Formats: sequence, structure tokens, C-alpha cells
Amino acid sequence: MKKIAVCLSGCGFLDGAEIHESVLTLLAIDQAGAKAVCCAPDINQAQVVDHLSKSPAAGTRNVLAESARIARGEIVNIKKLVAADVDALIFPGGFGAAKNLCSFATDGANCHVNADVEKFAGDILAARKPIGAICIAPALLARIVGKKDLHPKLTIGTDKGTADAINKMGAQHCTCAVTEMVVDEKYKIVSTPAYMLGRGPAEVFEGIRKLVGEVLRLCA
Repeated sequence: MKKIAVCLSGCGFLDGAEIHESVLTLLAIDQAGAKAVCCAPDINQAQVVDHLSKSPAAGTRNVLAESARIARGEIVNIKKLVAADVDALIFPGGFGAAKNLCSFATDGANCHVNADVEKFAGDILAARKPIGAICIAPALLARIVGKKDLHPKLTIGTDKGTADAINKMGAQHCTCAVTEMVVDEKYKIVSTPAYMLGRGPAEVFEGIRKLVGEVLRLCA
């Protein structure tokens, strides 16, 4: 059975992992007969947002503890994972991917990536294992591959500003519909727009389902 690491970034699309995208990723992995290994960095969130009012809230929250809500408690600190533990890696989206896993939300193309996330993703790339990136997560991945002077094809859908930043970081942005995905065969990277374009779970799941299928195909 293939093991797919799913790197979460909290719980809730405004300050953590997008819950629909995360759960639909876990569903697609399970339906495909593979096993999800949920992980997250053990750090505080960059921001806490009240999802009812959609405004900043007081206090702090831990990314690993919040991600455990989605994973039903079955989650590991990404720092403790090594590439040999899994066959592939997938990043769901949500602002947490751009705020907690990296600083793209505030720094754009000049962003930095959490050291533990960057190391694990880099080790997956070096081992020639597939990586999937959903919604805004391709921006995170663009920063990582750009530092390695790789130039993979990636998509976040159609948003010009984000696409320009992805290109500036060294990747090649490709326009893509929400129900489709972009595959870079050379670097074994698959991406799909999800809620960068999606109107609801059904069409978002179509793109995620295809992404998971391609990630598993590339697990050769």
C-alpha cells in the first residue's frame, strides 16, 4: 500500500488548511487504496482568524494541534518524517499554506519557507518521489524548487498576480480549470487550482481526485 504524506497547515481556510481540500484529499487517497500520513510543523500560526466574522482574533494557536482536528488526531510532526517513510507528498491549500508553511501571503515572491517543511519537501524531490500541490500551495512549492534551480510546471488557476509570483520564483505557471490539473512529468509535480477557482466541493473534488490519481501513477 502506497503511503502519501499530507502536509496540513492548521484548521480553517483563513488561517490554516482549507478543510474541504484537506478532507477531499484524504478521501481521494483512501478511495485509491493508499494510506494518508498526515503531518504538520509544530509551530504557532502566523495569525488567528475568527471564521464567523472573518476578522483577526486574539490569542495563539499551534499548527500541529489545529491540524490534528482534521486528521482525527492521527498526525505527526513533519520534523520527524523522512522521505523514506512515504511514497509521495501532497500539500492542500488554505491561507495556512501561505501564512504558516511559508510567508507568501505577506512577502510574495520574496517569501521564505518553514525550515522543516522545506527540508522534507526537498528530500522528497531529491528522492524522485511525487509531490502534489493544491490551491495556493503551488506558490509554496515554487519557492522551494526555485532555490534548487528547477523550473517545473505549476498552476494556481488563472490569478495573474499569483501566477506572476510563481514565475518570478522560477517555476512555469500554466492556466488550468478547477476540474483539471497540471502534471510536470520531469519533476513528478502535480498541481490543481481547487478553491482558487472552485465554486463548491463537487468541482474541487474532481481536480483533487485527478491530482491524487496522477501522484499515485508517478509513484513508480
